[in-house]
Amino acid sequence: MTAADAPELDLVEPHMLGFLTQLGIDVEYVRAEGNTLWYRDRDGREIPVVDYAGGYGALVLGHNHPELVATAQQLLADGTPILAQASLHPYASRVGAALNTILQREFPGAEPYFTVFANSGAESVEVAVKHAELDRVLRVQALFQTVEAETERARAAVAAGQAGDPAEFDRLLAEVTAHNAELAGRAPLFLTPEGSFHGKLVASVQLTYNAAFRTPFAAMAAPARFVPLNEPGALAKIVEAERVSARSLAVADGTVRVVEHEFPLFCAFVLEVIQGEGGIRPVSEEFAREIEQVCAEIDCPIVVDEIQSGLGRTGAFFAASHLGLRADYITLAKGLGGGIAKTSATLIRAGRYRKEFELLHSSTFAKDTFSSALALRVLELLEADGGAAYRLAERSGERLLALFEALRREFPEVVTDVRGRGLMIGLEFRDQSAATAAGIREAAQSGVFGYVLSGFLLRAHRIRTFPTASAVNTLRFEPSVHLSQAEIDQLETALRDLCAVLARQDEHRLFQG
Repeated sequence: MTAADAPELDLVEPHMLGFLTQLGIDVEYVRAEGNTLWYRDRDGREIPVVDYAGGYGALVLGHNHPELVATAQQLLADGTPILAQASLHPYASRVGAALNTILQREFPGAEPYFTVFANSGAESVEVAVKHAELDRVLRVQALFQTVEAETERARAAVAAGQAGDPAEFDRLLAEVTAHNAELAGRAPLFLTPEGSFHGKLVASVQLTYNAAFRTPFAAMAAPARFVPLNEPGALAKIVEAERVSARSLAVADGTVRVVEHEFPLFCAFVLEVIQGEGGIRPVSEEFAREIEQVCAEIDCPIVVDEIQSGLGRTGAFFAASHLGLRADYITLAKGLGGGIAKTSATLIRAGRYRKEFELLHSSTFAKDTFSSALALRVLELLEADGGAAYRLAERSGERLLALFEALRREFPEVVTDVRGRGLMIGLEFRDQSAATAAGIREAAQSGVFGYVLSGFLLRAHRIRTFPTASAVNTLRFEPSVHLSQAEIDQLETALRDLCAVLARQDEHRLFQG
């Protein structure tokens, strides 16, 4: 059999296809609108499914929002040039301006932020850490210029007989030079909380806590130090253990002395305000304040990843605004394209911005007219009616949280925790690795328990959601802001049934649906 003869799907991630089939979630959806997806049954009838996965948070306005579809259709009908690099991009400029207007509202007095566009969330993180490393390298160069100038003044003083013994100076100089050379060759360190997820590209995967994603590629990028989430004093302790200094020689009171200068070893602290793939875990206000304080002491920029939590999902455009956490870099993606275009944006505080970056980084499809025009329309829809979308997210989130808390009280042996804010919520089920039912026990022990729950909800109740990647006992719920009460009622029926099935260890029902 030749490649041309092989079944199409067999050549596209065949292992993943087998995984989906095994769990009963191998469904082809043929239509989508709002929070609903449709697939066809064996008789060709369309079967509706309520989508609580929401494109992993990308569908804050739902599937195929009519105004976004109309915008896309009009752009194409008008023959709008999509790719015209090295020209003016008014839509992209207007997106940058609109984002700054929102920033000023949610972070009063904030500096302007420059915008660098890319195509995906992982790319926006790569932009942030790449820019942060350029900034760090330039600061290292400036530091070594200061060190060399200071040492040269000391050398001149010794040569003039104003201080010290030349032989002793040469000995100290050799030690200082070797020390600084070792520092100059060190890779930067990143800081990020345990449980973090920032993508699977070369640099971003090193910021992802799940070792299964990170370890095979550990040699390809700079390492991170993982900080226990919300643990007081943990960040300061890690930083203190890693801090290093460059050294120079200086003359004081006729004596040559070694002078220590803080070395910018830390490239950036990168965090999600609400961890997505780590199990929907919010950062506490206390931890946010510690991050700000420690990073200010060592001049380490803060990168806030709003890829999943941003664009109104938590009841404010930026989830960080709930904490008052001001970032040097903010990454946005997912919902920015309205579920139609692929786009992302990295916002860089003016005080950190390096103009050299504009020549050192580029992307063929970034800042294109199609995605930029759709992103602008997304922002207009979110901001319409005084930010009505944010209020919708907050109210619907409160209803979901109330439902999940009620389930936890009713089924304490099944549900262990409820976390999140707005329409970014995690429902954590208790570990079933010691379950009495063999099938449930084996699913838990093999790490697919959350996907088994997803399969049941889809087959039995036409509810679509998935576990978070690094916390597979936690189901995520990230629907659009247009979630209806009927859709919430359908979810309640489904989850109540699921909890009852687990409580009585009914593995036949769980696996057969």
